[in-house]
Amino acid sequence: MALDRKTVPNDLSAFWMPFTANRQFKKAPRMFVSADGMFYKAADGREVLDGTAGLWCCNAGHNRPKIVEAIRAQAGELDYAPAFQMGHPKAFELATALRDMAPEGMDHVFFTNSGSESVETALKIAIAYHRARGEGARTRLIGRERGYHGVNFGGISVGGIVTNRKVFGSLLTGVDHLPHTHLPGENSFTKGQPEHGAHLADELERIVALHGAETIAAVIVEPMAGSTGVLLPPKGYLERLRAICTKHGILLIFDEVITGFGRLGSSFAAEHFGVMPDLMTTAKGLTNGVIPMGAVLATGAIHDAFMQGPEHMIELFHGYTYSGNPMASAAGLATLETYREEGLFARAAEMAPYWQEALHSLKDARHVIDIRNMGLIGAVELEPIAGEPTKRAFQAFLDAYEKGILIRTTGDIIAMSPPLIIEKAHVDQLIGTLRDVLEALD
Repeated sequence: MALDRKTVPNDLSAFWMPFTANRQFKKAPRMFVSADGMFYKAADGREVLDGTAGLWCCNAGHNRPKIVEAIRAQAGELDYAPAFQMGHPKAFELATALRDMAPEGMDHVFFTNSGSESVETALKIAIAYHRARGEGARTRLIGRERGYHGVNFGGISVGGIVTNRKVFGSLLTGVDHLPHTHLPGENSFTKGQPEHGAHLADELERIVALHGAETIAAVIVEPMAGSTGVLLPPKGYLERLRAICTKHGILLIFDEVITGFGRLGSSFAAEHFGVMPDLMTTAKGLTNGVIPMGAVLATGAIHDAFMQGPEHMIELFHGYTYSGNPMASAAGLATLETYREEGLFARAAEMAPYWQEALHSLKDARHVIDIRNMGLIGAVELEPIAGEPTKRAFQAFLDAYEKGILIRTTGDIIAMSPPLIIEKAHVDQLIGTLRDVLEALD
């Protein structure tokens, strides 16, 4: 079908696209022009099944009426209000709604505009918290290999994806990393949480012995590492991390930017795994990806440590022009209402077994060397082309788009995270088409 020239810009040069092979894209652009439910519409008129919830964020699907109307109404009522020394009702309403759906004890919410900003905020709060308690030597931060915590300097410092770090200088000092939890020899083709690898959490004890607990502020991990290719926590791993952090007075931060808001079938991964962190970072599904917004959830103990001194003094010198933005707050409230009214988190849990079996049906497909899944997330790892890493998976991405499904790739791993409204017929279409793509690959 011919492209609709009204939807294709005549100049692509100005936009320097993020995380994109810009030269390749601009030779053969892939443009979405509208979306509804489970589908995007491409500029050539084709429907493309969304197998990634946009970018892990459109958990309720696209063009949801309650969210659309909330944004429309808010634009005509209050477009912007300053967040410094002033407020507006919806930011407080959304904070209360988040507190009420979060694990017990997560009593306070600090608003940001993205997952990257949520991570920076959580790291700063962690360091400042220890200082407020008279332990100012606790400045060291511990991340994890292959971890993804956004793209700001703090996030790439504690993150462990090499390509996101290596060209940006020395990054933050005083950072160390735990080993990742991927053990392909022992856990290949595991359905759900792997059996092997809880001992990897004990590496934190080695790091504590090396640096001294009195120098370590926080450990930050994704409960389930998403962007690196869906690496699942082995059984008992998160529990061990929590115990070691508690033992040494170290804060535990869960980066729930991907796992939050129903992705694993629960409100948050902390609830799913039954492990309580001290701080949680969120974004993406908070507003269904419609308007940028993030939030850091903190325990009462952390918040209250700052509420000292004269009442007219600012307790935390941190924040953003758009923290708790009225438009984003309206979108967030409508998104949480949509999740609740449609029971989407429970629905994700109900769909997870069907998703799991469909995904693992690809075990015998061409080039597949591993499959991993949890909730409504899945990864299909491909054998790389010798000397050309990432090329095979990227070709799969391009071919999948041409065949009407949207997947994403990281390295030679295909990752999928469909909207929580997905039906069994959509699962069949997504996995069936992906099999066709894989069988046709060189």
